[in-house]
Amino acid sequence: MWQILHDYGLMFLVGAWPQGPLGGIAATLILAGAGLGISFPLAICLGLARTSTYRALRWPATAWVYAFRGVPLIMIIFWAYFVLPLLTGATVPAFATALCAIVLYESAFLGEIVRAGLEGLPPGQTEASRALGLSYGQAMRYVILPQALANMIPSLVNQFVSTIKATSIVYVIGVQELTFAAQQVNSMETSRALQTFLVLAALYFVPCFALSRVAARLERGLASRRLRAA
Repeated sequence: MWQILHDYGLMFLVGAWPQGPLGGIAATLILAGAGLGISFPLAICLGLARTSTYRALRWPATAWVYAFRGVPLIMIIFWAYFVLPLLTGATVPAFATALCAIVLYESAFLGEIVRAGLEGLPPGQTEASRALGLSYGQAMRYVILPQALANMIPSLVNQFVSTIKATSIVYVIGVQELTFAAQQVNSMETSRALQTFLVLAALYFVPCFALSRVAARLERGLASRRLRAA
């Protein structure tokens, strides 16, 4: 295992960069971070629509959430891989294809986190905001969403962990991330497959475990704040 790290550590970290495209765990973290960052504004819209009293907003948002939560990520990746070139008329890079698929997939899960965060607040918050003369949009922007987002932070960190692990699927369309790097190493070191994939597991475990600990600490901090407020 240590020999694999010594010989191919740089490939696991950054892939073929700088001679080729950035890969390895660096590409994995970029893909997961960009996927969550781009999908989060969409998720806020979905969460607001899911809690809306207007059926014209609530039903399409509900259909979106159930549709993308109900199919495997690899299926969405294949859809994006074949549909995006048809829609754009151009060859779409594998990284962009994977990013689009992850945004669609994660927006559904994050939308449910946003919905739960909004519904977890006491209804009196909205009523008090409206009583002060704030419009619905102002109440959401200045009163409701800031509180809900603070409560969502541990769930968002946990979702980031899930996204990091989910990116391991995108190697099937040629995205040069961490699992792709491990496959390349395994093809060169055919007699050391166990060691190669133990290194792969360790490189996934370290950031995911660290983020899980951060999420647990944030949850304890939020619980302490609620107790002090009570």
